[in-house]
Amino acid sequence: MKRVLIITYYWPPSGGSGVQRWVKFSKYLPSEGWQPVIYTPSNPEYTSVDRTLEAEISPQTEVIRRPITEPYGIYRRLMGKGSSTDMKTLTAGAAGGSVTPISSGRKSFKQRLSLWIRGNFFVPDPRIWWIRPSVRFLKKYLKEHPVDVIVTTGPPHSMHLIGEKLSKATGLPWIPDFRDPWTKMYYLKYLPLTSPVRKRLLKMEQSVLDNASTVLAVTPLVQDDFRSRTSTPVAMITNGYDEDDFVGPVESDGLFNIVHTGLFAEDGNPLTLWKVLGKKVAENPEFKEKMRLRLVGKVDGAVMEAIEAEGLKENVVDLGYKAHEAAVREQRAASLLILPLRNDPDYKPILPGKLFEYLAARRPILGIGQEDGAMARLLDEIALPGRIVSNWDNEERTRSFIDSVWSDYLEKGDTLLPPDGIDRFSRRSLTKELSHLLESQVSSK
Repeated sequence: MKRVLIITYYWPPSGGSGVQRWVKFSKYLPSEGWQPVIYTPSNPEYTSVDRTLEAEISPQTEVIRRPITEPYGIYRRLMGKGSSTDMKTLTAGAAGGSVTPISSGRKSFKQRLSLWIRGNFFVPDPRIWWIRPSVRFLKKYLKEHPVDVIVTTGPPHSMHLIGEKLSKATGLPWIPDFRDPWTKMYYLKYLPLTSPVRKRLLKMEQSVLDNASTVLAVTPLVQDDFRSRTSTPVAMITNGYDEDDFVGPVESDGLFNIVHTGLFAEDGNPLTLWKVLGKKVAENPEFKEKMRLRLVGKVDGAVMEAIEAEGLKENVVDLGYKAHEAAVREQRAASLLILPLRNDPDYKPILPGKLFEYLAARRPILGIGQEDGAMARLLDEIALPGRIVSNWDNEERTRSFIDSVWSDYLEKGDTLLPPDGIDRFSRRSLTKELSHLLESQVSSK
C-alpha cells in the first residue's frame, strides 16, 4: 500500500468544517490503496470540539501528533479571561457577540490591536512557530518511514510552508490543498496589514504555487485564478458529502422547519429573507403557527437582533453548536434549508462545504448570495429542481420560492427531492479522484 503524508492543523477532536474534508478522504483512501499518515498538533487551539468525528478515522490511518506553540496565551492576557482564542472566528467571549470580528465593524480597541499584531507579526498566520520544528521532525521521520506523496491543507496556510520546505529537502512530490483562497480570501482585506507584509504574503503564496508538484483547489473560480498565476498544474476536487451520514429514517415533527447549520456571521445576515418571513408570519396565521427557524451553530448577535426585529422571535429555535452528526439530522429533517453566503464581492469564488450536505439531504435549498457566484453556477450546472440562489436584496425571488415550498408542504408535507446528479460529490467518488491525482504524482516522480 502506498503512503501519503497529510499535514493538517485541524483533526479530530476538532469540530467545524475545516476538519471534515481530510477526515473523509482519509476514511476512504485505504480502499483505494493509500495509507494516510496524518501529521497534526497535539495541543492545538480549537474553537469547537466534535468527538463524533473520531469514529470516522480509519484504523489504517497513522496519526502523528507533535506539540505546537501558539501566541494565544498572550492574546488571552490582552483580551481578558474567557475570550476566544481564534483570531479568525473568535466569539468575543460572550453569547450574542460577533462570531467573526475580522469582518465585523464593531471592534473594540483591544480587538483592533490584536488583529494588527496578528496580521503583521505572525505571517502568514499564528501557526508559524510550528514550521521549523515540524520540518526538522518530519525529515527524520521520513528517513525511517518513507511516504510517496506529501499533501498540505490550509488554512492555516503555514501548513503549506512546511510542505514546501519538506518537499525541497526530500524530493518528494507535494500537493498543497487550498480549502480556501490565500491572499484573495475575502476577510484578508480587513486585517490592517502593512505594505511590506502584504508583499511578503503574495511572495509566499507565489512560491507555494510555483514549487508545488500540483496545486489542489476546491472551486472552479479558485482553480482558474491559480492557473492564471502559475505554470504548475492546478487540479480541482470539491468538498462533498458522506453517504454514510445520510442513512436511516428521518422523523418529522409536523412543523415547517427552516434550517440553517454552521456559523452564522454578521456579514452573511440575510435581511431581506427575515423581512419576507416576517411579512408572511404577520399575514398568515397558519404559517406563524407552523414555521420554525432552527439555527444549528454559532449565531452572531446582529443576526439574532435582525430576526427579532422582524417579529420572528417566537419562531426561532436556537440550538447552538452541535456535533456534525446532529447537524446532519437537522438538515435531513428540514422543510427548507437556507444557505446565506457572506455579503462580500470577494466571496464569489467560495463554495461552502455544507452545500454538498444540503444537496445530500434532498430538501429544498434557498441560497442567498451572488446569482453568478460559484454556488449559483454549480446549482445551475447540475440543474436540480428545488434549489436556487437569490441575491441578498431580491425580495420577489426570495418570497416566490418560499411561497412555493410552503405550498408544497401544505399539499403533501416535506418535499424529498430526487438525488439525480449529486453522486459525483459523494466522498467515495471524490476520494477516487484524489487517488488518481496521487497516483499521477508517483508516476511523474
